[in-house]
Amino acid sequence: MPFQAAPPPPAPPQAPPQAAPQGAPFPVPPPQWPGWAAQPPAPSRGAASPYPPPAWRPPRRKSGAGAVIGALMGVLALVFVLIVIVGALVGLSDHDETVSPIAIPTFSPFPSREATTDTRPTRNPTSEPTSRPTTRPTPVLNRTAKNNTLYRAGSLAKPNCRAGNASIYNHTQFKALILKTGTCMGKAWAPALERVGIDWSPPKYMIAARKGRGACGDYPSPGSNVPYYCPSNSTIYASTSAMAREYGPLGSWNGIIVSMMAHEYGHHIQSLSGISDSWWRQTLDSGSRSGKLALSRRHELQATCFGGMFMRSIAASYPIDTTRRNTLLWAYSHLGDPPGGPRDHGNTRSNAAWFRQGYTRPSAYQCNTWAVGSSSVS
Repeated sequence: MPFQAAPPPPAPPQAPPQAAPQGAPFPVPPPQWPGWAAQPPAPSRGAASPYPPPAWRPPRRKSGAGAVIGALMGVLALVFVLIVIVGALVGLSDHDETVSPIAIPTFSPFPSREATTDTRPTRNPTSEPTSRPTTRPTPVLNRTAKNNTLYRAGSLAKPNCRAGNASIYNHTQFKALILKTGTCMGKAWAPALERVGIDWSPPKYMIAARKGRGACGDYPSPGSNVPYYCPSNSTIYASTSAMAREYGPLGSWNGIIVSMMAHEYGHHIQSLSGISDSWWRQTLDSGSRSGKLALSRRHELQATCFGGMFMRSIAASYPIDTTRRNTLLWAYSHLGDPPGGPRDHGNTRSNAAWFRQGYTRPSAYQCNTWAVGSSSVS
């Protein structure tokens, strides 16, 4: 069992003038009422009058009835004047607006009288206009193999991915199976990468019935029947007939083959996150063949762990019950570097351990093969 890696608005406007007490139509002090002019001062004592004095006439004696009528007329005139004044006041009060001047989108601290007649709903002056675009800072990514940003991505989404009953001995059905489950892998991985700011794009596929030539060479590679991932053009190459010969003897259940394709998809995740670039720089800097092979094993075993994470993500829908899970674990205990061959993928014990790690602890940081001792990636 490999070592478990540690988890990783504009400034608010000035305050408006103090509001008037309840019921008062304007802030205090009030402005001059419309139509009410200030009264001229009384003429000073002894000043000459611009008008000639009236001619003298003897006073007329009023009768009692006339006095009464005159008094009544005076009262009626006074009442009429009071009615006019009260009506004017009431009209002004009704005309006054209740919208605060700080509701204007410009948030001007000195609104004009026209601004106070705005009938739009009052806003919170400290809130941002809803049309203002929001910008998110570009995340700073760590693209090294050991401390990569990918390790903060957590677990994968759980896509609805059904097994189906494709025959691996039929090229059309086998190719459709690869493409369908590849789509499932994208649905599982894309949210995880996007969650930590890693740009997402799916890989391409080149699937031949027998063999072909790709950007990274022939497929399958000479002496191999397995698919491979080419980072130069982000493409997974596979031969359906070669894979049928290689994996057919493992049983009729296609889940083992899907997990192999999930391993190649894991290389695509390494490429997107920068892990593959970091691995390759370290390989070029290594001065020994054994050092280069050790780095290759870390790279390959991590892809195996990522494959285990994906198989766990579809366990409910594929489905993968206890028997099928045990079949996967058994298969990876028999997959690894062949005796006498190059030690570039890891032995059967390491392959089984890292697939189990991804399946039983399906979080990206648990697949950090770059943070463990050499004995865990042998």
